[in-house]
Amino acid sequence: MKNKMSLRNFAKSLAVLCIGISAISNQAIADDKLKKVIAGEHRTAKFVERDQYRHPYETLQFFGLKDNMTVVELSPGGGWYAEILAPYLKDNGTYIAAGFDPESSSDYYSKNAKKFNKKMADSPEQYGKAQISIFEAPKKIKVAEPNSADMVVSFRNAHHWHRKGDADAIYAEIFKALKPGGIFGIVQHRAGWDFPKDQKGNLGYLPQKEVIAKIKAAGFRLLESSEINANPKDKKDHPNGVWTLPPSYSKLESDADKAKYKAIGESDRMTLKFVKPAKM
Repeated sequence: MKNKMSLRNFAKSLAVLCIGISAISNQAIADDKLKKVIAGEHRTAKFVERDQYRHPYETLQFFGLKDNMTVVELSPGGGWYAEILAPYLKDNGTYIAAGFDPESSSDYYSKNAKKFNKKMADSPEQYGKAQISIFEAPKKIKVAEPNSADMVVSFRNAHHWHRKGDADAIYAEIFKALKPGGIFGIVQHRAGWDFPKDQKGNLGYLPQKEVIAKIKAAGFRLLESSEINANPKDKKDHPNGVWTLPPSYSKLESDADKAKYKAIGESDRMTLKFVKPAKM
């Protein structure tokens, strides 16, 4: 009897071990695939130059990205992360770009939406399976169907939401779109103890505690934070905020200052991973 029980326990342990090895093997394949996409020739050269600051591989691995997920990216902008996420997810998963409305009353939003949509349409081999939804706060914030997404990601957008008073509604909508157990990954410019003096988002920076508190208030649980995208050289004391720094340099007081800010690099950023609890 004891021998039979021992054999059963051994068989169970062996099965668990095999499942674990299989999972590790599958993840290793996914990791290699992600590396290959990031190294792909399809990526815009100027975007690739920013890898040193944005750490796409490390960031997406930290969030737990897998190629069979349904992933929503909020405000994809010019498509920096879309160039990685869309090709990576196209065969086994789904990439949803939740961007501006092409028919927006705002010329800026409309122009950028049309430009992004054209980028997706012009390269069907890479982006042909990407889905596009409209995300333009405060009126259009339904990014996906309820309980449909495995992951929602946002890169350097939260200061706009906080500044305009839309953050609570947006975080609640993200929560609604995610499946139970789904992940919300966010990267955001991070304010320091005293800098910038305005920490409400007007200068691009937000306090990490405030971002965490608001997202938790929507029902999320913080799983982990990371310093992947930290930059200790960024003291956040730039007169015109984060836009003084690369890549934009759009608010330099003088062109002579460009070398100074280039040496600092891109902003110091928090990287946070939240989960929608499986049991409410």
